[in-house]
Amino acid sequence: MQVREKIKATWQALTIKKKIAAFTGMVFLIISLSVMFDIWVVEFSLIDFNGILQDNAKSSELVQALESEQELFENYMKSNSEEERIALGAAMQRTYDAVYNLPFSYNEIGEVRYAKTWSIRNSYEVYRQRRDAVLLLDESEPDYIGKLYEVYGMQRYLQEYANTLMTYTIEAGNSVYQERVPTLIRVPIAVILFGIILFWGMLKLAKLMNSTIISPVMELVAASQKIATNDFFVEDVKVENKDELGELVRAFNKMKYATGEYILALEEKRKTLDLLHEEELEKLETEKRLEMIKLELLKSQINPHFLFNTLNVIGGMANLEDAHTTEKMIKALSSLFRYNLKTPEVEIALVRELKVVENYMYLQQMRFGERISYEVNSEVNEELVVVPTFTFQPLVENAIIHGLSPKEAGGRIRIHIWKREQRLFITIGDDGIGMDEGQLTHLREQLRQGEEGHTGIGLGNIYRRIHAMYEDSSVQIYSKKNAGTVIRIEIPQN
Repeated sequence: MQVREKIKATWQALTIKKKIAAFTGMVFLIISLSVMFDIWVVEFSLIDFNGILQDNAKSSELVQALESEQELFENYMKSNSEEERIALGAAMQRTYDAVYNLPFSYNEIGEVRYAKTWSIRNSYEVYRQRRDAVLLLDESEPDYIGKLYEVYGMQRYLQEYANTLMTYTIEAGNSVYQERVPTLIRVPIAVILFGIILFWGMLKLAKLMNSTIISPVMELVAASQKIATNDFFVEDVKVENKDELGELVRAFNKMKYATGEYILALEEKRKTLDLLHEEELEKLETEKRLEMIKLELLKSQINPHFLFNTLNVIGGMANLEDAHTTEKMIKALSSLFRYNLKTPEVEIALVRELKVVENYMYLQQMRFGERISYEVNSEVNEELVVVPTFTFQPLVENAIIHGLSPKEAGGRIRIHIWKREQRLFITIGDDGIGMDEGQLTHLREQLRQGEEGHTGIGLGNIYRRIHAMYEDSSVQIYSKKNAGTVIRIEIPQN
């Protein structure tokens, strides 16, 4: 148990680069051991036994060649025909090849087989000289019969030598086989055990990599997605790592907690101010000033550089793990935070506002998939036209939450922007569940009376800001049950 804990502690202290290098090295080692074991099994079970079979085959070939040559020699000496002579020539060549194909290495075949093979080779050379001499003799010569029967005798001796050698070879092969049979029987068991050990080792390595790298990154992504919905009080991401990822998680938890506490404090302050200054908040100028104070306070409490750098590190980790979709989501979320916290202007170029909507819709499409889509139809120069800061995203968010999300099939959001003379027109519409006439009338009345708790902070805030910023402006809401909702904004454009 202590050894396991020490190994775990050592692993957690390694940097991510070293973890990946160690994992790669272990995989390579396991593969190498597996290949070496397979080579040993093949050599043990096939190569050695193949050598035994080849030695037996060579000994058997010599016996058969000698028998064939003896028979054809006898036939030729009786008939002396051309056909028999050709067949005898082929048989003699076969015997020659068989003799000199016999294994003749002392270290490989041992003393007994080596001595018998040496005897066969020497006897064969003497026999071949006598046989060739008899084939050239004429039958009328006085010593013809004696030399002929001498050849017959040498053939019988060679045949006996060959049979003895084959017996020795078979006995030697059987001896080797008997020695290796017990080991051969255990080879399948060893292969199974070795495979189980390798499989277990790979599972442990994969589990270790998953628990120390992949799981923390996925937990960070999940926490970031909840923060994107303004839920800053999610449970802390917990890791035991002491590497860069561990430092990142701890920094992320601190950032999340601090941001949530500041936003909660601001919310409590807003409620307190609503109770203490209910009459003053009805005045347009006081309400505008309070919104600016809250925004500046939020920006002063949160360290944007820490937030953005942390999200960029998370994006880099996602890129390291080839999680490109996660990396893109984190960059979109970072852009939203950057725009919200680092934009002091009350008006901004239309192109930047549309970019915020694009990032926000990307995150929502990752959540809802093909259920949600949107299109932008802009008939103006987006670089030159200015609009109130942070206007489009809250309206798009309302369209998703109240219009498209409750609809099972989802739907589409359409943004249309055009200009007539010195007036800018903006419509943000959806084909969601819409509202009936009673609900629409009630909502319009709440906006006029400033009842933010019922209309929603986003819509109520935009309604009040536009009317406070422009004297000659309007925010109109149109809706129809099961058809959708359209918000039409009209502001002057100098």
